Amino acid sequence: MSEKIKKTDEQWQDELSSEQFLVTRKKGTERAFTGKYHDHHEKGMYTCVCCGQELFRFSEKFDSGTGWPSFWEPVSQGSVAEKADRSHGMTRTEVLCSKCDAHLGHVFPDGPQPTGMRYCINSASLDFEEEKEE
Repeated sequence: MSEKIKKTDEQWQDELSSEQFLVTRKKGTERAFTGKYHDHHEKGMYTCVCCGQELFRFSEKFDSGTGWPSFWEPVSQGSVAEKADRSHGMTRTEVLCSKCDAHLGHVFPDGPQPTGMRYCINSASLDFEEEKEE
């Protein structure tokens, strides 16, 4: 894996929108059904808005009914990191970009097969690269 990307809050604020900064650097959550990718069905790759690392394929995306983009697995196990999150009186598993530690969302064990997992991800933490037609 390549070197971790480390920047100050001021550097991130210069590069990201206020919503992207709040979600990715301050562990915020966008309101359900408001993100640009919750009802997005194009073919392509979802990448980290902070560093561009590939995170999720369109083919692993599913409609969870939660109002956030949901995936049953990341593009590779090395693309995301998981960390215990005990904030807000709950115990959850936080999902982070493994390259820059951007907060992406949370993962839950209530997704579809074949993994049974639901990676519930904030649209504000993602960019999208459309698949090129050959």
